[in-house]
Amino acid sequence: MKRRVFAALLAGAMALSLAACGSGGSDDSSSSGGDSASGGDKTLTLYAWDPNFNIPAMEAAGEDYKENVDPDFNLEIVEQSASQDVETAITTAASAGDYSTLPDIVLFQDHYIQQYVSDYPDVWVPLDDVDVNWDDFAAEKLDYSTIDGVHYGMPVDGGTVICAYRVDLLEQAGHTIDELTGCTWDEFKQIALDVKEATGKYMMCMNSDGNDLVYMMMQAEGVSQFKDGKPYITENETLVQIVETIVDFVNSGICLLPNSWEDYTNTAIQGDQVAGVMNGNWIIPTIEAVAENSGKWEITTMPTFSGEEGYASNGGSSLYITSNCDNVDLAKDFLSYTFGGSTVTYDNALRNGGVVSTYAPAAETEVYQEGVEYFNNQPIYADIAEMTANVQVVEQSPYHYSARNYVGSAIVNIINGADTMTALQEAEDQLNFEMGN
Repeated sequence: MKRRVFAALLAGAMALSLAACGSGGSDDSSSSGGDSASGGDKTLTLYAWDPNFNIPAMEAAGEDYKENVDPDFNLEIVEQSASQDVETAITTAASAGDYSTLPDIVLFQDHYIQQYVSDYPDVWVPLDDVDVNWDDFAAEKLDYSTIDGVHYGMPVDGGTVICAYRVDLLEQAGHTIDELTGCTWDEFKQIALDVKEATGKYMMCMNSDGNDLVYMMMQAEGVSQFKDGKPYITENETLVQIVETIVDFVNSGICLLPNSWEDYTNTAIQGDQVAGVMNGNWIIPTIEAVAENSGKWEITTMPTFSGEEGYASNGGSSLYITSNCDNVDLAKDFLSYTFGGSTVTYDNALRNGGVVSTYAPAAETEVYQEGVEYFNNQPIYADIAEMTANVQVVEQSPYHYSARNYVGSAIVNIINGADTMTALQEAEDQLNFEMGN
């Protein structure tokens, strides 16, 4: 048995209503865990978007700071309908040249931040002087928010990829999850074919065109779709092999590509069409929504072409202070005390929202070590923390999502009969044109 791993304007309008109460306090200095402000309003406003995931984590941080640092502190969380609302608020403010519409702090997606710092550099307050040991965070996570050597973001959740499998369905097909831990993609395919024959379920699924699969599979191989700042597609043998593998899995009936995100989450995953899910660990609440499948799921690492255990990340977010913040010292102290080092914040973020930290010391707490009933009492959060530490740093780019979308379109064209290299060349040409190359 192989070793299992142990381990857009709406947002701007909303912000306008907050401008008067933003932070509006003093510029008094602070020291981490100490006197955050000597007077004035000690309220910070913050944008976040998921009431079941990251908002409970923000609430946990606000309560921790209020209880253990400053009883006069107040965190005013303004719920956005989606992460795109935060991006729209930034774009609207920057386009108008009026940052007063922004809150003090925003939660921002990792993959987008480099583009937004590049496009709107005056929006963001650097965090290099906060009292934080950056070495305690996963290097791959910090690679997003550290731009030109400057720290801009405080990590919140990681998008460490999990491969979750229905162990009851694997058993019906004569297999175990141990066989999928440290397996090759060829071995994965054979197991998936057996599962499909025995149960009718898909071992892999991804919404629409499978574009997230490409990035995750590449990172597990230590490869990026960019090289020295330029698109790396047609000459990227690993990327070509991954695209061919995904197309083969679709044509073999073991990979399902639903038409939309809703079809992916509600119909495929929660609709009991799949025996496996590979995505960032934030997909866990989607899996857990089907109560009758409690105890039937377990998680492990990704397959790779070599058969070594694969590690990747997809998604995740960090907190950023905006230039509209009047009490930057308070905001910095809040971030450094909570997500910069408080296991109280991280324990409650996990308990209440399922947010898994990339802060290594958090993984040592009892909360992370507990078995999770839904996942057959596996200590999945300790396992995810161990996986996080192994995710390789690969080259990032402000054009990450453009590359993803162009390659995704190429996959659809190839599935429909297009020549692989012709479709990928078209994707590369489109990306080069967008990048001005």
